[in-house]
Order: sequence, then structure tokens, then C-alpha cells
Amino acid sequence: MQTLRPISHFATAINQTLLFASRQAVLRTTHQAKPLQQQHHRTFVTNPFTPSPQSLTATRTLQYPSKLIYAIISDVGSYSTFLPYCQESVVTKHSQPASDGKEYPEEATLVIGFNNDVSEKFTSRVYCIPEQVVEAVSGEAETTLDPKDIAHHSPRSQSTSSDASRANSKISSILTRWTLKPYPYKPPPLSALHPDTAHNNHNETSEIPSQERTEVNLTIDYQFANPMYAALSAAAAPKIADKMIDAFEKRVRSVIEGPGNTQDKGKAFEGVLRSK
Repeated sequence: MQTLRPISHFATAINQTLLFASRQAVLRTTHQAKPLQQQHHRTFVTNPFTPSPQSLTATRTLQYPSKLIYAIISDVGSYSTFLPYCQESVVTKHSQPASDGKEYPEEATLVIGFNNDVSEKFTSRVYCIPEQVVEAVSGEAETTLDPKDIAHHSPRSQSTSSDASRANSKISSILTRWTLKPYPYKPPPLSALHPDTAHNNHNETSEIPSQERTEVNLTIDYQFANPMYAALSAAAAPKIADKMIDAFEKRVRSVIEGPGNTQDKGKAFEGVLRSK
């Protein structure tokens, strides 16, 4: 990952402030621990600013076939056309043909940010299990998928010099995993819609044909290298997973029903910045 430099001086100032605050906290903790030391107890001082791992999850049931949804989620190169804050998305490497005969993204470079002054460019290693899972890892994160299921992907190098996805960044570790679970849905008969006649659902069949629906689960596990970013993300991050699924749902509707049936992505997500 590589930070774009217009904010480098600001980041340096923040780091110096955090270092000073950390030293002051240690001094205060050490001072408060003196009575315990006089009782011959040893006191260990921990750094209160050490970033801890964070996790986000979101689940949505969409009334579309899983095959179509998976095609959109695995199309990493198109993310910048509909995903909020994704300014650029380029697939730099593809896998060998998978079990379905298709090649899938294996490495991608993305630019995430709010404008040209505040943005982050990073590389992700991508793994795809056809029509089931799309997983992307960066930094110290490692894939959670069974090697047999991702045999069409080449092994990930452990060297930071040969694998751009292991480069240092504000985020020391991030894993994003999309999981799709298809299931058919059969609407109940009209005679079973009222609570008093719900038992008719066992005796009658609806004239409406069954529908192919998909449960979509998104998990994001990450850890910041800088405690300031970890603290700031605590308030804003819980909204991100839901917003990402919203963006993909709008994309699916746009593909199936046409772009006139969805909102403009900029207008649909302009409130996210204010909520931070």
C-alpha cells in the first residue's frame, strides 16, 4: 500500500501528538502504581493506544440469482463505477481457469478516498470460489479458504518485495469476504396469508412460481497500524458493510432492470461523510 503524499505533513503532526499523549499516559499510570510497588507488587504498564482488530458483518437476502450476483461481486475491475469512495479499480493479475472454465481476478489495485487530497492506494490479493466466495486480503491477513477450493490461484508469496499486497500501509491487515448462499423461495398461497388461515400453506400450493433468492454475507476483518485511525473508525466503520451491500444491490438491479431504476451512487451515499 502506498499513501498519497498531500496529507503526509498532517499525518506526521498527528503521530507526534499521539506519541506525546502516550508518554503522558504512561507517566500517569506509573505514578498511580507507586502505592502497589510499596506493597512489593510488580506493576506492568500497557500501551492504551495499541490498535486492536476490528470486524464488520452484514447480511442481506436479495431476490436475484446467485450466479448473477456473484458475477458482479467478482468483477473487481468495475468497482470504481458503482462502489462508494472507490476512485479506481484495476485487476493486475488473473487466475488459471477454475472448475467452471473461467479465469478470475487474482490481484487488484484500488484507490479509496474522498477526493484527490485524501486517498489511499493499495493492492489486494483476491481469491474466488466460483458462485460461492470472493475473498480479498492485504497486509498481514491470510486467506481463510481451503487450498483445494482455490487451487486455480497461484500461491501467495511471503516476500513484501515480490508481493505488493503485503506492503505497509495505514491498515496493517484487512480481509474482505463475500459469501453467497442460494436458495429457492416459494410464495405461500393467497388463502394462507391471513393468520387464521396460515395452516392452508400445508394444504395448498401458490400459483406464483418459485423464486431464486440469494443470501449475501459480507465480512470485513481489519486492523489499523496507527491508533488514531483505529479510534476514528470505531464510529464510522459500522456503516461501511451495509453501504457496500447496498451498492452491490443497486448494481444488480441496474443490470437486471436498467439504470433508470436505481439512484445515482453519489447522491445515494452523500450522507455517509456527514455521519462520520
